[in-house]
Amino acid sequence: MPGPLRGLRIIEMAGVGPAPFAGMMLADHGAEVIRIDRPGGVQAGVRVDRSKEILNRSRIAFAVDLKHADGVAVVRALCRTADGLIEGFRPNAMERFGLGPTTLLAENTRLVYGRMTGWGQTGPYAQKAGHDINYIALSGNLHGYGRAGHKPTPPANVVGDFGGGGMLLAFGMVSAILHAQKTGQGQVIDCAMTDGAALLAGMTWALYAGCQWRDDRGVNLLDTGAPFYDTYETADGKYVSVGPIERQFYERFRSIMKLENDADFANQMDRSRWPAQRRTLASLFKSRNRSEWTALFDSHDACYAPVLAMSEAPTHPHNAARGTFIEINGVTQPAPAPRYSATPLDTPVMPADRARDVAILLASAGYTSERIDALKRERVIVC
Repeated sequence: MPGPLRGLRIIEMAGVGPAPFAGMMLADHGAEVIRIDRPGGVQAGVRVDRSKEILNRSRIAFAVDLKHADGVAVVRALCRTADGLIEGFRPNAMERFGLGPTTLLAENTRLVYGRMTGWGQTGPYAQKAGHDINYIALSGNLHGYGRAGHKPTPPANVVGDFGGGGMLLAFGMVSAILHAQKTGQGQVIDCAMTDGAALLAGMTWALYAGCQWRDDRGVNLLDTGAPFYDTYETADGKYVSVGPIERQFYERFRSIMKLENDADFANQMDRSRWPAQRRTLASLFKSRNRSEWTALFDSHDACYAPVLAMSEAPTHPHNAARGTFIEINGVTQPAPAPRYSATPLDTPVMPADRARDVAILLASAGYTSERIDALKRERVIVC
């Protein structure tokens, strides 16, 4: 595949959520990502049709029995040819397979070994089970998500699993591989979703340090505390989003909403007026359908967008013009991002049986066709 990471080989130990997302990011951007599945597939709380596993797109994938010495040998052989490995198991799980970083870096000193966990490789919680909601809770993020006076509300599993986890691991892998290419020195990356989630809130921590952010939910400028940075229901039961924070956009917003002469809106940052502003805006937005508001705002620069459902987003004119979403084998999904002028990205391919590719791959690691056939017969590898 084209892309800026073309020529890199990454071994991905199959998992769910953030580690596969990191693998998808690397594969989308041109790296050859080899997914090592478990015999019988990955067990998870949610079963997904393999043909629709968007996070596993653009991989060469086959199952390896890591309880068999020959299966471990296959992974070690591939790692000797690779630039990096990513895994999302609990600390020391890979060591128990005989595939820990000490072993693999001894055989390939340039290898970058990416470890994706919720709590990190060290610390009192390192061996505890958890999920995104727990990681963003401990990082201080979840406390701030939700409406004033209501309980914390997790934003699905985007902040911990994917933003603070998978995307941060992909960034770490590329950074460490650049270092390895310059120095010949591989290393281990300890990527913890608690650390990553905390990092994503860097601006909030800056505002908090400057006494511009209250340590509570739904009362601040960017968390629905301000009436001009919120969502509102329309006459047809749909929603719109508004965010005219800057003065010039706020004045334009007032003009569109015909609020130039409303005293409650004269001083944008007068918090004593915010409840009245919110009531007025809620009433106004309920007076028209979402499509009517969108038609009105689309000709102005006032920080507005309709709140689209997943079923609506791919067909919006802006998303359609940019190709933000693509369809592959009947599966609608986000397109790779960002975009490059000199190394454009190829269209991803959905997971498929690629037995021939596996044979070529293993041959590149020193396996003969006879040995590959023997491993298949013994069910050490399953294509």
